[in-house]
Amino acid sequence: MIGQRSFIALALATVLSTSGTRLSAIAIPWLVLTMTGSPVLTGLVGFAEMLPYVLAKALGGPLIDRIGARRISVWCDGLSTLAVALVPLLFWLGLLSIWVLLPAVALIGVLRAPADAAKQALVPSVAAMGKLPLERVTGVMGASDRLAGTLGAAGAGLLIAVLGPAPALLANALAFVLSAIVVAFGIPAQQGAVPARDRTSRYHTELAAGWTVLSRDPVLRGLVLMIAVTNLFDQAYAIVLLPVWVQTSGLDVTWVGIFLAAFSGASIAGAAIAAIVGHRLPRLAVYTTGFLFAGPFPMLVFAIDAPVPAILTVLVVSGFSAGFLNPIIGAILFERIPAPMVGRVIALFGALAWSLMPFGGLYAGLVVDNFGIAIALGATAVLYLLATMTPLAVPSFRQMNRRPLVLA
Repeated sequence: MIGQRSFIALALATVLSTSGTRLSAIAIPWLVLTMTGSPVLTGLVGFAEMLPYVLAKALGGPLIDRIGARRISVWCDGLSTLAVALVPLLFWLGLLSIWVLLPAVALIGVLRAPADAAKQALVPSVAAMGKLPLERVTGVMGASDRLAGTLGAAGAGLLIAVLGPAPALLANALAFVLSAIVVAFGIPAQQGAVPARDRTSRYHTELAAGWTVLSRDPVLRGLVLMIAVTNLFDQAYAIVLLPVWVQTSGLDVTWVGIFLAAFSGASIAGAAIAAIVGHRLPRLAVYTTGFLFAGPFPMLVFAIDAPVPAILTVLVVSGFSAGFLNPIIGAILFERIPAPMVGRVIALFGALAWSLMPFGGLYAGLVVDNFGIAIALGATAVLYLLATMTPLAVPSFRQMNRRPLVLA
């Protein structure tokens, strides 16, 4: 019973915190576009949030293992509430400019990173307590993430249209505080607590040990390198290419939310199916196909300026395919990481996987400024397509179909 309650609490907290993050991922770029009209400055704000996020995630792993994943999740979500609420407060005081917004979003990134990593680090203990297959738990968490993306995207379009991009961020602040409350009261203190370990070990030694685990596993190495590249293009699409396409097409901001919600909504179905039958599927084939549909296809359909109904159809198919990815990736990670090191390795993996994302907005802004939105979308789709072919060319990816012995 406790295991089921913890499972539900973790899924709900993921929905809350991630939906708030998705809302801000639309609201902040739109705020910058309306303030400055510059794709480059829009990308710069994305850089200002993502670079601190990546660094905080990479360096925060040992702290999760030392302090406990549950505590880190609660504390950082609570502090994120205050950081996000600062943006609308500055707006109402008439003090918000692009140069004030940059450090504000950097603070948001620093606080959000440990909270995200901590929730991920809670997955193995929740699965063990509920005696559930990892694919099922990661599948539900993937569905929760996709549901959050749908709610956040749809809510963002509506709230931004009604309130404006800065005031809409109050919904993000509310989501963070509710996430902290759900984890604090829904997950027992013993889950995500600090495991038995050598208390004399130093921080840098623990960080280096996490790096050793990650760097010596060929499957984890291949995964993190490929995902880092695809995340670069995903970030370019989400914070610059899609908003600029919507703006230049004469559509209002609600369409950014509609397009993202169509993708995320369909991905819920894919993640739900992966939660049920994911442990029976051939991982390499599903992984490669999922990335093929998730990235290049949506960008190409925008690049050719297809009719809106055709765009929505492609986004639904692409989203459904993308729903299978996170459950597979999550299961592989937790199978291959020693239990006492989950926090630091998960955090390091996440940081490396997101390491190129700070440059996604800058890349997109520069390409759009110099070549236009159609060429930017088309070129990014081709580069994304090349990245999706990596599993077919690199032999280490074939090992992801093997389930290694559980590490203790």
